[in-house]
Order: sequence, then structure tokens, then C-alpha cells
Amino acid sequence: MKGPLFYSKILLFGEYGIIKDSKGLSIPYSFYNGGLKRSEHPSDEAKASNESLQRFASYLENIDPQLVVFDIDALKNDVTSGMYFDSSIPQGYGVGSSGALVAAIYDKYAQDKITVLENLTREKLLKLKSIFSEMESFFHGKSSGLDPLNSYLSIPILINSKDNIEATGIPSQKADGKGAVFLIDSGIIGETAPMVSLFMENMKNEGFRNMLKNQFIKHTDACVEDFLKGDIKSLFKNTKSLSKVVLNHFKPMIPKQFHELWQNGLETNEYYLKLCGSGGGGYILGFTEDFDKVKQSLKDYKLELVYSF
Repeated sequence: MKGPLFYSKILLFGEYGIIKDSKGLSIPYSFYNGGLKRSEHPSDEAKASNESLQRFASYLENIDPQLVVFDIDALKNDVTSGMYFDSSIPQGYGVGSSGALVAAIYDKYAQDKITVLENLTREKLLKLKSIFSEMESFFHGKSSGLDPLNSYLSIPILINSKDNIEATGIPSQKADGKGAVFLIDSGIIGETAPMVSLFMENMKNEGFRNMLKNQFIKHTDACVEDFLKGDIKSLFKNTKSLSKVVLNHFKPMIPKQFHELWQNGLETNEYYLKLCGSGGGGYILGFTEDFDKVKQSLKDYKLELVYSF
């Protein structure tokens, strides 16, 4: 049994902001992927994944049939015969490990499914997003549904607001470009739920709400527009502003040992860092106009190239 592969994703812009209707831009990241498999000699990871799928199957049985209907018998039979999700996507790293699993299960077991090949109207995208939101809530408590949507469609998704999303094109990469979007491995596993709770707690504070609206969302929206237009000069100016706001107001979401590195980027203008997902660990996203230089100055860290300008 070997099904299709589903990729990880990177939310380039919009973390936390999209909860409050900022723009967002999510792109597939094919470096990591996962697919449903069976094995004669399952590893411990495969057994753990299989147990998790058993619980997930029971959860899916109770999803509102008005929203989506699954072939639960087929799913349960496959799980009983040892099916598991074989994935290279690191968990707790903000690159959508549960999203890829949700996409794989929907693809194989949903009835009357919306496929990638049909004309993806806004209504269909929103329907998929709400199905995926309901499915992924099993893993996170509350999910926007965007990670599985990105993984399932494997195309960049532009979030204009909660109820307005569209498939989009992004400027093609320059193979010989000096500029880059890259990931830094923090070496720490992040937990989504406590970070989101902390954010929601902060939202009770009027000063924080004003900062979110007048600074964080403003810069996020500008970054998305710059990136899509390919306006690199403006993109770096806005990414710097965004990086500064995050360092000042989202410090608990940044692992302590990265505070100095973050500040250093802002002072030298060599690179600007931002959260990748909810933070607290996992990956940190970086933007630079000279990746070779950054590879030297951050040689003690594990970097991965995501996109070249």
C-alpha cells in the first residue's frame, strides 16, 4: 500500500495575525512529506502512529455528516490491518505535520471529495478549509484548517481574511538569486496550544490589541503584498518592521537563546527573523538579501533554504 505524498507547508506571513483577519501567505514546502502506508514489520514510530490513527478514526466518525462523510469502515479496516502515516515532517516545528496527515485521510476516505483538478472556486476552498478545520481540531484543540488545505492542494494559498481565501501564484524563484527565505532549526519542539492560549490571554489587553491592529497586522499585510508583487526592496523594509514588532511584543514565543540573534539581525540588517507557526520552538523563519553571508555568520546553526530571490 503506497498512497500519494502530502507536503509540509510554511506560513510565510500571517502567524497569529490571521486569527484576527490579517492577510496570510502559505506555501507548500516539498522538503518534507508524508503518506499512508502499511508495513509487515512496523517500527515503534509506525505503531505509535497507528494507535493515533485509531483514535482519529473514532473522532471522524462523529463529525457532522452535513460537513463531510467518510468511509469509516474502510478507514477502520485499514487501521486494524496496521496502516500508519509515514512522515519525514518534524512534529512541533510549525511546518504542518498534522496538516499533511489530515490531507492524506481526506484524500483517501472522504466521500464526494473536492479534488485539486476541479475549478477551485472560493466557495470550494472555504468548504475544504472548514472540513479540514474540523478534522485537524482533533490534534490542536482549534485549527484554522489552512495547513491541511495547503498540503492537500499543494499550491500557495493567499488568505485575505477568514472568509476570503484564494489559490495564488508566487513569483518564480531565481536559481542564482542571492536573497533567500530560510529556516533555522531551534532544536526545541514547540507546542502550539500553550502559545495560542498565551496569545489569547494577551488579546484581553487593550494595548496589545492596538499593537496587533496598528503594527503587526499592518506590516504583515504589507509583506504579503510586497512578496506577491516581487517588490523585494519594500519587502525587506516591512519584514524588518515586522521582526522588530515580534521581538518587542511576542518575546515569550521566541526561544530565549534566540533573542540576541534576533536583535543582531535587526542591528546589522544581514537578516530578519520571524516566527514560523506559533513559535515556542520548532523553526524560525529568516529573510536575507545575501544568503551566502548569512551561512557564514550563522554557521553554528542548522539552516534550510526555502525560497531564492
